[in-house]
Amino acid sequence: MTHGGTHLLIMGYRKVLHIDLDAFFCSVEELLNPELKGTVFAVGGSPESRGVVSSCSYAARRLGVHSAMPMKTALLKAPDLMIVDGHYDRYRFYSKQVMGILCDTAPLVEQISIDEAFMDVTDMPQKGIEIAQTLQKRIMEQTGLPCSIGVASNKLVAKIATNIAKSTYSGQGTPRAILEVPAGKEAEFLAPLPIRELWGIGKKSIPHFQKLGYATIGDLAKAPDETLEKQLGRFAHTLKMRAAGKDDRPVGNDEEIKSISNEITFGKDVGDANEIERTLRALSEKVAYRLRRQGLSGKTIRLKIRWPDFETHTRQFSLEQPTNHDTIIFHSILHLFHEIWKPGMKVRLLGVAVANLTATIQQLSMFDTSYQKENQLLQALDEIKERFGKTMIRRGWALKEEDDQHQ
Repeated sequence: MTHGGTHLLIMGYRKVLHIDLDAFFCSVEELLNPELKGTVFAVGGSPESRGVVSSCSYAARRLGVHSAMPMKTALLKAPDLMIVDGHYDRYRFYSKQVMGILCDTAPLVEQISIDEAFMDVTDMPQKGIEIAQTLQKRIMEQTGLPCSIGVASNKLVAKIATNIAKSTYSGQGTPRAILEVPAGKEAEFLAPLPIRELWGIGKKSIPHFQKLGYATIGDLAKAPDETLEKQLGRFAHTLKMRAAGKDDRPVGNDEEIKSISNEITFGKDVGDANEIERTLRALSEKVAYRLRRQGLSGKTIRLKIRWPDFETHTRQFSLEQPTNHDTIIFHSILHLFHEIWKPGMKVRLLGVAVANLTATIQQLSMFDTSYQKENQLLQALDEIKERFGKTMIRRGWALKEEDDQHQ
């Protein structure tokens, strides 16, 4: 399934590719066990331990299963769903193989997750669609992995092109789709798409945008500047630029911060659930504060836990939107912790990390008042900490626990 378009390279436009490996974890599992091919299966945790779906086959997706869904819910939708334990070392191996192919193709490559990357191929003489076709074929031949590719003049539109190419696929196997948005046609491509496709608009905001009359990206693009400014305030300009398909962010290949983390090794092994939870909360707040200080947000929340015998495990969870909020990080970490810890088990070390980092861009969730209030509170707390020191102000939960300990 390949979508074509005009192949004129307009002076001043870039050629950017967004590569997304199709159902990556499941595709690797099918390589390891060919009998899984075409079956209804998911990679993830056990439903008995509150496991979630990390990835699922396209056969499972057609039954309503999707990533991040609780495994118990997935089994209700697909009773015959086969649950497969993930081989994360093999995922990393295959990811490196694919990224090696990308870097061998063009010098400007930006890996944004284990199965996604951007490439700037402006300096290559071939047409963008031709580069994508050759690259897709090469990845399949050398690794056995299917991928879909969006081709456009910038990162924003290239990624949306990939999403649309994959979401409109109705075949039996993996999509292996390529969709090109010709240079100069970005706004025209985006106009009929529902606003949920525009990066930065959260699920909670969609009904409110629709009430204002913005059902499609084109509706937003056509809205008068004054009207948008009244409705959205300082987000109006950013929204207008995105709706028009404008994005001048470079594809970076320089070394960037991969993750921000904090961990603690207990002087004495700890098995008390309340003490463990307090520690995870404190670590989450430290990581969130460091993220905000550096203007970063992250999508991957990672827990590190070491038992008294020095055996170490990590668990991670991917969010739909990047975050640097204390509470979101903490509740994600707590969910991961309870997947692996059982009452009575003692812990030697705990660590909290946020990875898959990007520059913080305010999400257009101005209708989510709880999000706004939390954001304002965090800004105020950070300002006080920077002026008077980190110990001058603390959350109420920390003060209450100190009082309880002294009683």
